[in-house]
Amino acid sequence: MTEARDDAARGRRNLWAVSWTSFLTDLSSEMVLNVLPLYMAGPLGLKANVIGLIEGVAEATSSLLKVFSGWLSDRLRARKWLAVGGYAVSALSKPLFYVAGSGLSVGLVRFLDRVGKGVRTAPRDALLADSTARRERGWAFGLHRAADTAGAVLGLGIALLVVWRLQGTGGTLSAETFRTIVLLSLVPGGLAVVVLAWLARDVPVSEPARRLPISWRGLGRRFGLFVLIVGLFELGNSSDAFIVLLASERGLSVLGVLGMLLTMNLVYALTSTPGGMLSDRYGRRRMILVGWSFYALIYLGLGLAGSGAQVWLLVALYGLYYGLSYGTARALVADLVPGELRGTAYGTYTAVLGLLDVPASVIAGVLWHGVGGFAGFGPSAPFFFGAATAALATLAFALWRPASAPPQPS
Repeated sequence: MTEARDDAARGRRNLWAVSWTSFLTDLSSEMVLNVLPLYMAGPLGLKANVIGLIEGVAEATSSLLKVFSGWLSDRLRARKWLAVGGYAVSALSKPLFYVAGSGLSVGLVRFLDRVGKGVRTAPRDALLADSTARRERGWAFGLHRAADTAGAVLGLGIALLVVWRLQGTGGTLSAETFRTIVLLSLVPGGLAVVVLAWLARDVPVSEPARRLPISWRGLGRRFGLFVLIVGLFELGNSSDAFIVLLASERGLSVLGVLGMLLTMNLVYALTSTPGGMLSDRYGRRRMILVGWSFYALIYLGLGLAGSGAQVWLLVALYGLYYGLSYGTARALVADLVPGELRGTAYGTYTAVLGLLDVPASVIAGVLWHGVGGFAGFGPSAPFFFGAATAALATLAFALWRPASAPPQPS
């Protein structure tokens, strides 16, 4: 009985440690990353296809690291310090945005930031799954996503205030304003590393995992099919930088774009925990289907939107997709695989998402601005493409019937 209480206490401690770390990290990151497309398009003068390439490559650089770090955390049965190291790399990369004055230098800093994300993501998610009973896993991942997104809301609010104080309500984002935001982001990024290192504890196991392939064979056919369907969905899920560019194209000022993103993240934060709890009660599959359906309709609406106000409203509703399905999908990963392979599973899952960010963002940039002799179709095209792929993936997921889950520790 005492041992069970100790396990429960350690699990709650880890849940709050991971959640607070994500809160602080997103407070730091979202201050910078949500205005980064405006900095690249404004002071640096980069076009949408170049921004799409930078964003896609930045995400893809972390993909193989996610597989390796997840596998390594399974092999070592030590999630915590890999996650701490990843958060530290990202925190140390942030000051370099202050001196990044070209597309190449911004791309290199984004690369370093994504290296940190690649190292930390799978061990962190596996630590959270290890620390939570299956009957509460949706709630735990929902709470984690809510904390993560609450940090984004606060970070966006701070960025909005900085823009308002330094350049008022009009104009494009200035280099001075961007650099001020970068400086303010450094403190919460450093605190996030300290919180995880101080509070989190690895969950002990009786013996190390015996089968640790970096492949889908050990993870099972059910997991492989799920990842293939998610891959189809992600092919049209280009970087949210294109939403920022669309909002600017449709007439929103820098302050308007930040207010729009703040609204979206507020909806996301408010719906993540209820969404996770609903997945515990009614099933992960059902909530993901609802979330993906929202996504397809919202992207169709973005393609049709003719004003900044319409984009704002649709992006606010976009938060429902995140709240209902994003954390739920991560909880489903833990349900589908044996407990000793969770790190490998999370690494594989997030790697597929990251690798597909390259073609998704490149396709979006080409559809918008074209390449070579191809002129492109304009701002609506990437969103019509995303709506179509999301609809196909939703249909495939509706037809997917997972078998009973493998035995999991309670």
